[in-house]
Amino acid sequence: MSPVEPIRRTSARLLVAATLVFVLFADQASKTWALNSLSDGPVDLIWTLRLRLTFNSGAAFSLGEGFPWIFAGLAVIVLAGLGFVALRSTLGRASAVGLGLVAGGAVGNLVDRLLRGHEGAVVDFIDLQWWPVFNLADACLFVGIGLLLLTWGRTGSAAPSEEQEPTDGSSAAADRAEAL
Repeated sequence: MSPVEPIRRTSARLLVAATLVFVLFADQASKTWALNSLSDGPVDLIWTLRLRLTFNSGAAFSLGEGFPWIFAGLAVIVLAGLGFVALRSTLGRASAVGLGLVAGGAVGNLVDRLLRGHEGAVVDFIDLQWWPVFNLADACLFVGIGLLLLTWGRTGSAAPSEEQEPTDGSSAAADRAEAL
């Protein structure tokens, strides 16, 4: 089965949820580590990769800095839209993972804004020195958006999932009964 072929809706929902939970856990753990380990200053790793603690009250790349609550509200709206898509669409594995990455990244940054006590700012710490400082949630958001752009439209409702009724007038239950 190809990663873009539709899978059962229940499987797709579980894959979205599992990806979201994994991203949220990894993101929050990495931010907690950064807060505890990088407060003394940056750590140079390899080439231009540096770990440096910063706080971002804007969106990605510090756009719109100073308006954290607007971005918190937008995140809630985006999450509602993603939930609708996850519940209503036929998804392939890659699309389900992409949706989970985007949702997990959005939730991770929303948790920062609402619960970490940095005046609505998110914790950023991955510094390439030639790109704006970001965090794991940001990386997951962008990878997830990329996956969705690559797979959206390849998985559509034209190919029914196992839980959907065929469009030729026959019933799935009758087809299964015949197979027995």
